[in-house]
Amino acid sequence: MHGVAAAERAPVEVLVPYARRGHKRPGLRVHNGRVEDQDVVEIAGLRTVALDYALADVLARDPGRLALACADQAMAMTPEPERGEFREWIEVRITDRPDPRGRKRARILLDLVTGLPESPSESALLLTLTEAGYPPPQPQFSVRDLAGQEIYRLDFAWAQWRIAVEYDGYEAHEGRQDLDAARDADLARRGWIVIRATAADLRDPTRLLAAVASAFARRGVAA
Repeated sequence: MHGVAAAERAPVEVLVPYARRGHKRPGLRVHNGRVEDQDVVEIAGLRTVALDYALADVLARDPGRLALACADQAMAMTPEPERGEFREWIEVRITDRPDPRGRKRARILLDLVTGLPESPSESALLLTLTEAGYPPPQPQFSVRDLAGQEIYRLDFAWAQWRIAVEYDGYEAHEGRQDLDAARDADLARRGWIVIRATAADLRDPTRLLAAVASAFARRGVAA
């Protein structure tokens, strides 16, 4: 309802008072609880919780990839000057959750939220890398020439080691194989190791993580 498309495939969450019993339906998840009036907003005639409230719940309870994708998209929708304050609101909501379960996990995920990944798959890729024990790479890293002009923008980069991971989504990269290969070759000449990831690597990251480990080893960095 807040315009976060990453949540569209998740079940609809409905909160009902403790005195009422919700009816189970496919695609509907019913919870008993109470929300203060100041935490409720109305969208298209329907009452729903405020976005920061909803994100705190999602980060604490939902699958990590979905939660991070939702939070990244919500952050991207927030004007840049307001993002710091928005993050603080979410942090307060996490701290104030009546149910303490999931608070630690929610804070770990919130630390990864930048609003910079350009798709839920990129958010999932970021989580895959950090859950494997790697430091968070910088999203949307700008590679510049000697004149300071941007020549490439990398999906994720550990700039200090010149290691990059690029996500090849089908729509964005269909028919671009030759261009991508030329780009990677130019980046290699500039000292970069570029690793390409696909949807298959999100389903089974074994190949991807082996490639990242190899890149770190080449740089003499313990993975």
